[in-house]
Amino acid sequence: MSLVLGLLSHTLSRVLGYSGLRRGCHAPRSRAMEQDKALEVYDIIRTIRDPEKPNTLEELEVVTENCVEVQEIGEDEYLVIIRFTPTVPHCSLATLIGLCLRVKLQRCLPFRHKLEIYITEGTHSTEEDINKQINDKERVAAAMENPNLREIVEQCVTEPD
Repeated sequence: MSLVLGLLSHTLSRVLGYSGLRRGCHAPRSRAMEQDKALEVYDIIRTIRDPEKPNTLEELEVVTENCVEVQEIGEDEYLVIIRFTPTVPHCSLATLIGLCLRVKLQRCLPFRHKLEIYITEGTHSTEEDINKQINDKERVAAAMENPNLREIVEQCVTEPD
């Protein structure tokens, strides 16, 4: 039922966006800009390496183009929403993957943004707890003060030569 409601909501949102009813007369241009920004975000995160495997998040389908949503929230400011899918429902490194996504985007996004990162609904056994952790600025800052964790994050987000 929630899948049907989600699809209905998504479809309605697109129809309203294209008709100009949702955001006024500049909706189609604004929507195109949001899609361009979403592709730009995806280009940044797709090369992040998995903490356990020699693959990228894109190769493992942890992130896809469809997992990135960008919404304009002000003049030249955007809300970036990432929904990633761990490889298994009990993935012990899902929090670390979320941290890598946050760190790389904070460093690399060339536009003003607010960032929300979530595990795709229903794909992890502790998604609610992990979502809270990776969207809590104080927890993220504390995690990045840990030298071992910071080194792992750096290995994951550094572009291969």
